[in-house]
Amino acid sequence: MSRLLDRYRKDVVPELQKELGITNIMAVPRLDKIIVNVGVGDAIQNSKLLDTAKAELALITGQLPGIGRAKKSISSFKLRKGQPIACYVTLRNRRMYEFFDRLVNIVLPRVRDFRGVPATSFDSRGNYTLGMRDQLVFPEIDYTKVERPRGMNITIVTTARTDKEALALLKKLGMPFRES
Repeated sequence: MSRLLDRYRKDVVPELQKELGITNIMAVPRLDKIIVNVGVGDAIQNSKLLDTAKAELALITGQLPGIGRAKKSISSFKLRKGQPIACYVTLRNRRMYEFFDRLVNIVLPRVRDFRGVPATSFDSRGNYTLGMRDQLVFPEIDYTKVERPRGMNITIVTTARTDKEALALLKKLGMPFRES
């Protein structure tokens, strides 16, 4: 079992029950899934770029990525409907907690000039989205083999009903929010 999941069950659940005034243990907010998405717009000209992005995402998450395809054609971008332009991974259960643990304790502190993540990136339904500028902050990536820095979006989906509940959950799980 993941150490973060263990800490969540032993420490975080009772603290959240007390803080949010929840009596039913099943109503306590928890992580549902984490989606890591890498957009590769340059794959329109060179399809090999999508393969390298897929390989890097598989290294980072430990799971084989799916391919995201264009929903509609845009002639000014020379993009056709159904053309592969992104790759994504949906993490759940053990892998999700392990990835979140690595993200909070290893990856985010490695970001240059890091002062915390903004507490304003919630979507009013209790989900949090974080943008990363490049993949080199992940220790699994060998920087000598990287052709170009590639950004990614990390969406943390929770069972929280409000942003306040989700913020309390992520703070207790160790997410370093910026002091404003």
